Amino acid sequence: MRLIVARCSVTYTGRLDAHLPEALRLLMFKADGSVLVHADAGGYKPLNWMTPPTVIEESTDSIIVRKRAGASEDRLEIAIKEVLSDVSHDMGSPDEDTALSKDGVEAHLQELLAEQPHWCGEGFRLVRREWPTDIGPVDLMCRDAEDEWVAVEIKRVAGIDAVEQLTRYLERIRLDPAVASCRGVLAAQAIKPQARVLAEARGIGWVEVDLAVLRGERQPDLRLFAA
Repeated sequence: MRLIVARCSVTYTGRLDAHLPEALRLLMFKADGSVLVHADAGGYKPLNWMTPPTVIEESTDSIIVRKRAGASEDRLEIAIKEVLSDVSHDMGSPDEDTALSKDGVEAHLQELLAEQPHWCGEGFRLVRREWPTDIGPVDLMCRDAEDEWVAVEIKRVAGIDAVEQLTRYLERIRLDPAVASCRGVLAAQAIKPQARVLAEARGIGWVEVDLAVLRGERQPDLRLFAA
């Protein structure tokens, strides 16, 4: 993570336009491509921010952060007047951070589904856990009965955010020609109705899994699955 304390002005253009006049601010650049602009007041929320994936261009007096958003581009331009501090810190690998951020149930689900990937889809076999992308690892990378690639994201309760997360992973994974046809499956103990609708609209499969069945504590009922 890189932290810059600088006197600067900030201009955002994209879905809307916004301008922050020159003042002393904290600029935070995270390893995943996130960029946040903070003031010394206003609580935890940044004044402006950009979520990954981003492209960052830096010169002596400006930092420009760009992000493609559909057919348009979001742009955050930081005009630097004076730098008071510029430090970087090693926060560990993205894989370590993701593992820590999962709650106990999600981590246990991932472990059990890695051992029994057929619960995510007929004929699935595990290739790798924590398949890396430049915005973070997808939980499981599998191949199906037709030997096609499938990325599986695991949640305890999956909402629209989980579908958005898997969509971003698929966009990055498919940049590699070797896995360009990769499809996605969302696996969770419970999937909210809105998430099911969005997943199906984006061609993402979903499956609800029973933790007791995965543990072998009871026999399975009919599984719910939509492709």
